Amino acid sequence: MAYPRYQGYQYETSPRKLQPEYAPNKNPYEKKKSSTGKQLKRKEQKQVKRTLKPKAKLVLSLALGFMILFAISYQNSLITENFNKKEAKKKELSVIEKENEQLKVNIEKSLNLNSVEQSAKELLGMQKLDNNQKVYISLPKKDYIETQVEEVITEENTSLWQKIVQTILKLIQ
Repeated sequence: MAYPRYQGYQYETSPRKLQPEYAPNKNPYEKKKSSTGKQLKRKEQKQVKRTLKPKAKLVLSLALGFMILFAISYQNSLITENFNKKEAKKKELSVIEKENEQLKVNIEKSLNLNSVEQSAKELLGMQKLDNNQKVYISLPKKDYIETQVEEVITEENTSLWQKIVQTILKLIQ
């Protein structure tokens, strides 16, 4: 016995698709909006603007990122350049210090009495004194040193009152 199919009941597990019972009629009196060239251009421009905004933001953010990276790399190059200059000055300083030490050693060598005597003989033609070149002078045996005449007063341990009295007595005399 076959059951008649009920229109409102559904035997399947998937929902049925609803179809409209009528097809909407278009109003024949309504004016059709004709898409003119200007309207199409405006629509295209809006679409282009909508697509360009994210692209422009992306391009601007990339440009900003590159500018920041360029600034950082420029700053690092300046730091490196100054560091290299500082190292060059340190090397120059060490060379000058070495030369200075060598000059000090040369000065100390030249101050040696033997080297002074030798350079005096060679360059200036000087000679040591002979006995006939020596002249002796006799000085009187008078002592030119004078002794101190002032008396040295030693103070004994005195009290404060005694010191005051002594200063007053000195002032009176």
